[in-house]
Amino acid sequence: MKAFLTPVLFFAFVFGADLPVSAEPLTLQEAGATALRNHPQVAIAQLQELVAQETVRQNRAAYFPTANGYFDGVEAGNRNTRILAGGLNNPVVYDRVADGLGVGELITDFGRTRNLLASAKLSARAQTANTAATDQQILLNVDINYFNVLQTQAVFRVAQETVQARQLLVDQVMALEKNQLRSELDVSFAEVGLEQSRLILQKALGEAEGAQAGLSTALGYRELRHFELVDEPSVPGEIPDAETLIATAINNRPDLQRLRYEQSAADRFARARKDQNYPTVSAVGTIGNAMSHDYRLPDKYAAGGIAVDIPLFAGGEYLAKQHEAELKARIAEQALRDKEDNVTRDVRVAWLNFNSAVQQFRTTEQLLRHANEAFSLAQARYKIGSSSIVELTDAQVNATSAQIADANALYDEFIQRAILDYQTGLLR
Repeated sequence: MKAFLTPVLFFAFVFGADLPVSAEPLTLQEAGATALRNHPQVAIAQLQELVAQETVRQNRAAYFPTANGYFDGVEAGNRNTRILAGGLNNPVVYDRVADGLGVGELITDFGRTRNLLASAKLSARAQTANTAATDQQILLNVDINYFNVLQTQAVFRVAQETVQARQLLVDQVMALEKNQLRSELDVSFAEVGLEQSRLILQKALGEAEGAQAGLSTALGYRELRHFELVDEPSVPGEIPDAETLIATAINNRPDLQRLRYEQSAADRFARARKDQNYPTVSAVGTIGNAMSHDYRLPDKYAAGGIAVDIPLFAGGEYLAKQHEAELKARIAEQALRDKEDNVTRDVRVAWLNFNSAVQQFRTTEQLLRHANEAFSLAQARYKIGSSSIVELTDAQVNATSAQIADANALYDEFIQRAILDYQTGLLR
């Protein structure tokens, strides 16, 4: 890449300021790696993925036995203490100090736990796809800002060269005016052109600084940093037709994969809600020891059995939850379809924009060639006195505009290619 003066260094050069500036060398690959390491959105996506993994463990836990320890210390008012109200339970209360262990193991719930676990696994895969989608969004933002910095720096260099060229023209015209070979009007037109070029330079300087700020944020830095971009991007190659790219996007886009997993997870969760209407069969057991107790109680105890929990009536709660889950599954299905339609549109628009950018760059190259030729001819005509300063300054303005348009068109092509790669799920 050609060497250039960074905007802050230009300030120091022009105004004599002692500004400690260190521009960090940065390649496009390094920029992407830095953003994936630093950006908070990446950290959020990764943490959400970890949360989803914990949900899988929570649902898998239902397959393992549960064990609870107990300790009771009871003092009855007298040996004939009875609980006469408050529930359908054993009303006898005896003095005792005892501990014990209760163990339970699910035998079957007719698929409810299996479907809940499958739903949790699919949700976890959806979060993994969401992390990949976030990575691609971050990389696209990095690419756009990286090329934007290159673009603004290219325009800045054009503006610098324009100021130097117009300053030279002013000096030449002033020398001719002193020798009475040109009029004061010529000097005035030349000075107007010089001031216009300085305005262009000031604008380019501000845009270059803004681009550096945008790149700093894209890389996950809060503070402003200045980078010396050392990559010289290669010219984008040929691309397939739009329909091929659409098919690639439908298969590769991680946000579509996330929605597919979410739809499948919603389907399995709806099935789990339906399974709530079936019984739950569990094996339960308890064992314990009474350290101190009423004479009518044993020193040790143990019991075991099969517990069957049959849902009979809950005021329609189970059916309502089932219908809610089924409706959410249908919503997820329609959301996937809507996203696929939007992706189809976005890929087609990105394909058109990229091809338009390619054509614009070819046009600006021709425009630049013709503008430079016109400026050279106008300069030659002015030197021999066969044209006016107006013709020369107009040609100079046209050449500058063509140079800026060519620089913008070049990096617009790179930006549009990055957007197209993102829309097809191929951005790396």
